[in-house]
Amino acid sequence: MKAIVFRDQVKLYVQAGDGGDGSAYFRREKFVPFGGPSGGDGGDGGSVILKGNVQTDSLLELYDHPHQRAKHGDKGGTNQSTGKRGASLYVNVPCGTVVRLEEKDGPILGEVLEDQEELLVAQGGKGGLGNIHFKTPSLQAPTECTPGTEGEKRVLWLELKMIADVGLVGYPNAGKSTLITQLSHAHPKIAAYPFTTLHPIIGTLEYPDFSRIRMADIPGLIDGAHDGVGLGHDFLRHIERTRLLLFVIDMSGSDGRNPLEDFRHLREELHLYNPELDERPYLIAANKMDGPESDAHLEEFRKESGEEVIPLIAELGEGVEEIKEALHGKVKLIREQDQKG
Repeated sequence: MKAIVFRDQVKLYVQAGDGGDGSAYFRREKFVPFGGPSGGDGGDGGSVILKGNVQTDSLLELYDHPHQRAKHGDKGGTNQSTGKRGASLYVNVPCGTVVRLEEKDGPILGEVLEDQEELLVAQGGKGGLGNIHFKTPSLQAPTECTPGTEGEKRVLWLELKMIADVGLVGYPNAGKSTLITQLSHAHPKIAAYPFTTLHPIIGTLEYPDFSRIRMADIPGLIDGAHDGVGLGHDFLRHIERTRLLLFVIDMSGSDGRNPLEDFRHLREELHLYNPELDERPYLIAANKMDGPESDAHLEEFRKESGEEVIPLIAELGEGVEEIKEALHGKVKLIREQDQKG
């Protein structure tokens, strides 16, 4: 699977269709003045509706096409026939899309969380009334009719808080991109400098029992991210909707880092952003176990933290199957617990 070009925020301009105008027509009947009114109502305008789609992973399509319009209703016809209703526009968005009015910090209009879930974001206009509605005992041949109303126009800010089973958490260059490549055949850009991954990369793990796990390699975290430092909230909002966290720790201690302190700092950043993340289940992967001091660091890490750790060398593929099976068991258990409510 190739890496997905990603866009997780976009400004969207939506316009519902206008209602069609009512009409003023008359029947042509012998011995009936003007034949009697027969103008039909205008058709309602189409609405704009956001619709969750599990096959949609990014807001890139809307970034490229930010103006979305539904169809107008048709004018009313003769013989009291109502004009054709304007077609509503259904816009596919990823599950986990938050919709705000106007700007990033605007009021929340709603969220689209589930596949096929719909959110009305712009109501179509109402069709106008034909002259048939204005006939009275004293006015047998009205010429009055009303125009259709305008459809809603809105400026929206869409923000994706990605829904994934597993979110990879780690400092830049810890090996997250390499690991997701090994696990799912996604192909993020990999290099030895910070912030190689500027957008989340989606990968899918497939198992012999036909089950699948959706994994997100989220941009590398740095100290102060909860205050917006580095990629800041661009990283952290995607963590909120993952079922399971996989901490990827550089156990070699490259660049003078201390693996145990790295883990503690990562946990602290998540806590400062959202204390609820303290309760999120997690696994720990000790990457780069081919370093000269990796074994000593791993021993210290296990002793001081009391945590279960899965060692691996992602670049060589060593330990990857163990990680994959551990994720399978953990996610399966979480899903079963979720079903029980």
